Amino acid sequence: MKEIVIPENYNYIAVFLTFACNLKCSYCINYFEKGSFSNTHLSGKQWVKALNRITSRDDLPITIQGGEPTLHKDFIYMVNHIREDLNIDLLTNLQFDVDSFIEQVNPDRLKRNAPYASIRVSYHPAQMNLSELIEKTLKMQEAGFSIGLFGVLHPEQEDEILAAKEKCLKLGIDFRTKDFLGYHNGDLYGAYLYQDACTMEKAKEVLCKTSELIVGPGGEVYRCHHDLYEGFPPIGNLLDEDFQVHDVFRPCSVYGFCNPCDIKVKTNRFQLFGHTSVEIIKESEKKQMEAQDNLYNIL
Repeated sequence: MKEIVIPENYNYIAVFLTFACNLKCSYCINYFEKGSFSNTHLSGKQWVKALNRITSRDDLPITIQGGEPTLHKDFIYMVNHIREDLNIDLLTNLQFDVDSFIEQVNPDRLKRNAPYASIRVSYHPAQMNLSELIEKTLKMQEAGFSIGLFGVLHPEQEDEILAAKEKCLKLGIDFRTKDFLGYHNGDLYGAYLYQDACTMEKAKEVLCKTSELIVGPGGEVYRCHHDLYEGFPPIGNLLDEDFQVHDVFRPCSVYGFCNPCDIKVKTNRFQLFGHTSVEIIKESEKKQMEAQDNLYNIL
């Protein structure tokens, strides 16, 4: 199949193997709206065929996530058969058998030169035992894996998250925090470049361009996280022979119902703050641009 070349300005390759998860966090960002997910799942061999089409860069890995990606029955097969020149990151809750994982996966397959861990473990206090998580993390770390913990600063769990961070850092475990995104008790949390993008009040038409390749469980490629989570029609599929990534603005009619992941101000893959996943042109800006083009045509 033809190679898929990732544009130079792309910052993220997100591969959602499955939306199944063995945890039930009330604040899961996947369910920011109703969460109408695709039920189609690729096999391990199909995933390998699809992902091995990608031509990326050393500093832009394929980030495998979910749901909980390790629940995919062919997860280990995938990790061991994706092209070795393609770097792999893993987002997980680490609720799997780490001894089996260590036995089957070479640590170098999930390790690269980056300012953060290749295996990033989410800690959710209401759903997980911190002592067990620390024990598993230390075992993975001692086996040579690049691994660190992350905690979401949810208003009801912030103290627990910060206490866990302090404990982990003393043990030599990298622990970082993420802002809580979404609504809690009627208030919207998170720093957003487009302030009215996720008020969920009125839909508007805009033009939007992403800097991320977002791939659903069936290999479908989506414009944004909103479309992925809400089951909107994809723009293509990695298994489509002619599919290519086009760095273009696309029309959107649901601005105002954006997923926070797309419009939050965050760090990029180099851990530099100030990045936002999408660039949006609103109707008023579009008309201004068209007026300027008409003026240039007259001149």
